[in-house]
Amino acid sequence: MIYLVGTIKKLDNSFYDRSDVLLIARELLGKVLVTQFDGRRSSGRIVEVEAYNGVVDRASHAWSGRRTERTEIMYQPGGTAYVYLIYGIHHLFNVVTNKNDIPHAVLVRGLEPLDGIPLMLERTGKEKLDHTLTRGPGNLSRALGLSVLHTGYSLLGKQVFIGDDGFKVAKVDIGVSPRIGVDYAGVDAGLPYRYFIRGNPYVSGPKKWNGSGVKTSGK
Repeated sequence: MIYLVGTIKKLDNSFYDRSDVLLIARELLGKVLVTQFDGRRSSGRIVEVEAYNGVVDRASHAWSGRRTERTEIMYQPGGTAYVYLIYGIHHLFNVVTNKNDIPHAVLVRGLEPLDGIPLMLERTGKEKLDHTLTRGPGNLSRALGLSVLHTGYSLLGKQVFIGDDGFKVAKVDIGVSPRIGVDYAGVDAGLPYRYFIRGNPYVSGPKKWNGSGVKTSGK
């Protein structure tokens, strides 16, 4: 288990509004995603993410400048939550990045639970903690109480935010692979835009991409 290191410092605009979505995605590893609803707090350390590079990325909802009622939130300033529904049941939490009208986003795919584990178990109907609690984007959103209702929330607020408690991920421990479930994206499906903490049991996806043989970031 990865425990809280110290006081959590909320990330500010200067973290989210940068132009390099890949760098932001890598730097989100090890940060703490926090939800505080109705006086009840839950949190987890981010262990797996995927970057989506806006209008030039065929895997992005905003590919080729697409703007719909659902995706309009991606064109908001960095530091905004984008939560969308897939298969009618799974709510996926994304972090909007970059400046206004540049639709970059980072999907959070895996968390290691920290605060509020009993609350997470209650939300998911589980009796005891296991790795499926927050492994995978749908599971982690359910555990933290996140849904499409939270699309548009500022990550600079009090209810949903990401913070830094001083925990550092060693460069050698950052794995890189293609994103999961984006076969529709053609040549962009193979882009190495997924980052994760190697060997962490809360990382989702094929084991062949999570073990000691995967490519490391080198940065």
